[in-house]
Amino acid sequence: MRALAEDYDASLFDLDGVIYLGPYAIDGVPEALEELRSRGTRLGFVTNNAARTPETVAEHLVDLGIEAAPSDVVNSTMATLRMLGDDLQTGARILAVGTDALRQQLVGAGFTLVDSLDDEPSAVVQGYSPTIAWPRLEEAALAVQRGAAWYATNPDLTRPSDRGIVPGLGTQIAVVRACVDVDPQIAGKPFRPLLDETVLRMEARHPIFVGDRTDTDVLGANTVGMDSLFVFTGAHGKHDLAEAEPAYRPTYIGYDASALLEPPRVASFGEQRYVCGYQEVDLTDKAAFLSTRPVTRDEQLDALWAALQAVWRFGLDISAVLNSLDTLR
Repeated sequence: MRALAEDYDASLFDLDGVIYLGPYAIDGVPEALEELRSRGTRLGFVTNNAARTPETVAEHLVDLGIEAAPSDVVNSTMATLRMLGDDLQTGARILAVGTDALRQQLVGAGFTLVDSLDDEPSAVVQGYSPTIAWPRLEEAALAVQRGAAWYATNPDLTRPSDRGIVPGLGTQIAVVRACVDVDPQIAGKPFRPLLDETVLRMEARHPIFVGDRTDTDVLGANTVGMDSLFVFTGAHGKHDLAEAEPAYRPTYIGYDASALLEPPRVASFGEQRYVCGYQEVDLTDKAAFLSTRPVTRDEQLDALWAALQAVWRFGLDISAVLNSLDTLR
């Protein structure tokens, strides 16, 4: 059977929770990406995180043993810059609320940075910063109150790290939003600008997106009509999938990005049961139950995919199935 990646002209990857967790590559992923490249797959790295430039991200990937150039990386700041270019004049004054990388990219695009609302900024651009100072958030809120347009690079409430889940830009946005009566214009997933920018830069006609979140990666891919592969190495897991509304449901699931090298999972329905691989999920009027005993991780993924069809199509309770899948988070 054909590997999943063979049906697409490019494979696009979220970074945090898909390629790495903090400073560490996810086991097996560098080798999988090398194999994909050897088979002629075009790879693109897409991140909502605006805290680092594409050059810095590419250097990090190389340090992890992953071949990458800055041109392979698209971050949410790049999509934000296109939005700003459409809305503001060259040289417009901007209050940047984020890291030096955000400021660097704004300056490189020809905008004038200011540090105070007294400088009458035309816009506030907010990006994730792990060391954001509270007075900076106050300044942003005051500038928006005085009429500055408000942009944010992404809405992520949390970020996966090697130590666990930590707050993301969405929590920093919420601080400013509590003080104003408008919402920011957002470039990152699940909104269109970042994935549209990626497709444009990669010259991709039929890509697949690989992500670890239903609310940004999968929803974002569905928003632009792109197929998606959900992986279990980051923020979300089996319960998020079971509860997902149609717009948040992936095209495929796999444990990690190496699933692109394998045939896609397919579940078939007949005689009141879903079958995926050798795993069978029987359906009753209200619930679905496993009639097989999945032991390996791949078997549990097959069982999960069969069970997901039961809840997505019929709304059945699959909690008994989920509880038995102990290798999946």
